Amino acid sequence: MNIVNKNIDGGKAFDWGKTSKDYANFRDIYPQEFYNKIIERKLCVDGQTVLDIGTGTGVLPRNMYQYGAKWIGTDISEKQIKQAIILSKGMNIDYYTMSAENLQFPDNSFDVITACQCFWYFDHEQIMPKIYRILKPNGRILVLYMAWLPFEDRIANASEMLVLKYSPDWSGAGEAIHPIFIPECYKEQFELVYHEEYPINVHFTRKSWNGRMKACRGVGASLAEEEIKKWEQEHIKLLSEIASDEFDILHYVAIAELKKI
Repeated sequence: MNIVNKNIDGGKAFDWGKTSKDYANFRDIYPQEFYNKIIERKLCVDGQTVLDIGTGTGVLPRNMYQYGAKWIGTDISEKQIKQAIILSKGMNIDYYTMSAENLQFPDNSFDVITACQCFWYFDHEQIMPKIYRILKPNGRILVLYMAWLPFEDRIANASEMLVLKYSPDWSGAGEAIHPIFIPECYKEQFELVYHEEYPINVHFTRKSWNGRMKACRGVGASLAEEEIKKWEQEHIKLLSEIASDEFDILHYVAIAELKKI
């Protein structure tokens, strides 16, 4: 399903369904520290019911399933949901193809609603009242984000420059550590009770980093098939010149926790 947003990539259409297989193979990359921070907040744990909106291939529900919460995942892409179901075999996780703007659950259904790597895609004026309605009293929104730091990591910078060569309007470039932006419409109904931003190293091989970059919005989700092949050939050659067989890429993680008032 093509998504067009004038504030993202200059309005260029993208479709995460196009890159679902690479997404499934190469974007399950959050280190254990990422999940530990969530558990330290006593969120997404045993006794809680959690809705993960924009779940993609179910990375968050799958990796946090062991902590005992009941998980439900939704995503606008049917192909992403299909991959999530395959990868969650044997886990009691429910998945639905559903946009965040069209959440359909009973009032007071969830202790926590998570949004990982997707919060900026939503129409917040539409979804905020729905999130408020389906959260239990004192329920939480947990917004999560992780990105590489191109100005501090030379491999990330070189890879990013190659994405920009093929997608010059890609707005995913140039990240630096900063808090997650919370739109004004949340401030009357929710209180920001916690936020944290911290650097973190993520380990890759040449193959897994190539796959991670290929599965980004500026490549696999938006380029034509022939362009993706050319980009990948060029990227593999680039990595053979600048990267060892295994390496770390410096990222940062940002967390924002909002409490229902």
